[in-house]
Amino acid sequence: MKTASRLVTILFASLLFTIAAEAQQPAKPDQPVRSTAQSMPAPPRVEYLKSDPQRPAPFSDAVRVGEMLYLSGKLGTDSSGTLAPGGIKAETKQVMENIRTVLEKNGSSFNHVVKCTVMLADIADRAAMNEIYVTYFPKDRMPARSTFGVTGLALGARIEIECMATAVRTGEQ
Repeated sequence: MKTASRLVTILFASLLFTIAAEAQQPAKPDQPVRSTAQSMPAPPRVEYLKSDPQRPAPFSDAVRVGEMLYLSGKLGTDSSGTLAPGGIKAETKQVMENIRTVLEKNGSSFNHVVKCTVMLADIADRAAMNEIYVTYFPKDRMPARSTFGVTGLALGARIEIECMATAVRTGEQ
């Protein structure tokens, strides 16, 4: 019995030694060596998207990386750049409509938003903002969100929202 056990141990050790020795051998000339770089997938394509090329801005309205769409912060302005009158609720509605426009133009929708960041000039406006904000998302698909009170927003706005969403490339829907 002891002899059989020793024999198994010797065979196992021999097998491990053979495997280790083969791993040390250089590749044979007729077998191509696969580099690590060849086995890595190509990085996703990055697209910088502007909604209005006539309106210069030091940022893109959105950036698509693969299937992800990253929207720049949106204010509650109309097409002329004027803030919606009527306070936080009116601005929130306009912000959400501006977000909808960019999402739809780039193959997405509120159903595909995964994260939003909300910046409020006055954090006390959070409850009023929420009344409008929640109406844009299906109840069972509310995105993750962060909300901050800030000391100032562009154009004296009361709210700015940026979002991340999944998107389908045009023609793939």
